[in-house]
Amino acid sequence: MDMAVEAGVIKQHLIDPEICIRCNTCEATCPVNAITHDDNNYVVRADVCNGCMACISPCPTGSIDNWRTVPVARAYSIEAQFGWESLPAELSPEELAAAGVAADAPETAEAAPAPAPSAQAAVESLEPVFHSAQYGATVPPWSAAHAYTNLFPPKSPTTATVVGNFNCTEAGFDSETHHIVLDFGVVPFPVLEGQSIGIIPPGTDALGKRHHARQYSVASPRNGERPGYNNVSLTVKRVTEDHQGHPVRGIASNYVCDLQVGDTVQVVGPFGASFLMPNHPKSHIVMICTGTGSAPMRAMTEWRRRLRKSGKFEGGKLMLFFGARTQQELPYFGPLQSLPKDFIDINLAFSRTPGQPKRYVQDLMRERAADLAALLKDGASHFYVCGLKSMEEGVVLALRDIAKDAGLDWDTVGAALKREGRLHLETY
Repeated sequence: MDMAVEAGVIKQHLIDPEICIRCNTCEATCPVNAITHDDNNYVVRADVCNGCMACISPCPTGSIDNWRTVPVARAYSIEAQFGWESLPAELSPEELAAAGVAADAPETAEAAPAPAPSAQAAVESLEPVFHSAQYGATVPPWSAAHAYTNLFPPKSPTTATVVGNFNCTEAGFDSETHHIVLDFGVVPFPVLEGQSIGIIPPGTDALGKRHHARQYSVASPRNGERPGYNNVSLTVKRVTEDHQGHPVRGIASNYVCDLQVGDTVQVVGPFGASFLMPNHPKSHIVMICTGTGSAPMRAMTEWRRRLRKSGKFEGGKLMLFFGARTQQELPYFGPLQSLPKDFIDINLAFSRTPGQPKRYVQDLMRERAADLAALLKDGASHFYVCGLKSMEEGVVLALRDIAKDAGLDWDTVGAALKREGRLHLETY
C-alpha cells in the first residue's frame, strides 16, 4: 500500500445487521465476490469491494445501502463486522484527525492489488471464468405489476394468524415440506408472485439475542391462497440436517412447520421488486426450480391458471423444470399431475431414485433444447430460477449452450435477458 492510499479515507460499504434479513441476494449478486457471511451477519470486504453498486438495487430491505467514512488503513475487517449487532457511528472530524487523516483528505476507493505481470499473462491465456450471476436481472419485466416492499420492516413486524398447515410432500418419509397459510385480517399486506416475506421465530439464541427473521417465498398468487382473502401461503421444508448431512434442528423451519391453526406469528416484509412475473399477453414463463424453490413457481402458475379459467389471459407458454431427490420429496407432486398438459409443460428430475441414474434440472433442459432455443429467440420469454445455490451455474450454462447450439450469440442473448428483466436468479 503506498503512502497516498494510507493517508486517504474511503467510504466503506457496510450492511446494516439490524435490517438485513440474510436473504443472500447481495452475495449472489456481487460480481467481484466482495460479500460473504457467517451464521450471524452478511459483510463486505473493504479490500475487494469496488463500489460498483450492483448489489444495491436487488437488496429487498435497503440494508445494503450503508457507508462509513474511515481511514483506509483502519477499514472495518470482516471479522469485526461478523460480530456487529448494529452499525458503528460515523467517525467525527476529530476522530478522523486523531487517526492522522486530514479533514480534506481525498476519498480513495481501495481495490484488490493488480496481479504480477507473469500471473496476469497466465490469467489472460485462460478461458474467461463463467459467472452465472452476471446474467441475473435486477429489474422486473416491463409488464410486471407494482410491488409494495418493506411495509413492515424487521424493527416493526406485523402479526398474522395461521389458517392452514399441511405436509405437501408424501407422508411417511423423513423429508417433510409444509404448505403454510397465513391470514393478515384487516392489516394491509399486498404481495405479488415472486415476492417473499420474513417470519421471526420467538425466543432468543444461545447468546440471548433475538432470532433473525427467516425469509420465505410466497407460494400463493396475488389475490390470496383463497381468492379474495387477505392471506398468503408459504412452502417450508423442515430442516433436520445441514448441508454436510450432520443432524441439526433448523430454528425457523421447525417452528413454522410445527405451527397450529390459530397460532399467531411475527411477519416482516413483503420483500422483492424484481423477481416478478410478466403480465402482457403472449408472454412465456420458463420456471426452473428445486425443492422449496417451487414456491414462486406455484404462485405464478396458479395466477395464470386463475386468469385462464376466467378467460382473462391470452396465451403464453408455461414450462416447468422441477427437481428433487425423489418423487416423495417433491412438493405439490399430486396437484401438479392434475394440471392440463395444454396449460403447462412439466419436466421432473429426480437425483436419488433407487436404481435410476441421477438427473438434474439442467439435464432435462438439455433434453428439451429445441423448445428452449425457440423460447430464447422469442423476446416475450422470461426465465426464473429458484432453489439451491448449487443449481444456478449448471442452469445458466445449459441456457448458454442451448443458445450457442441454436446458432445464437450468447453474449447478445444473455445481455438482453439481463437488461430486459427476463432472467431472474433467486438461489440460496
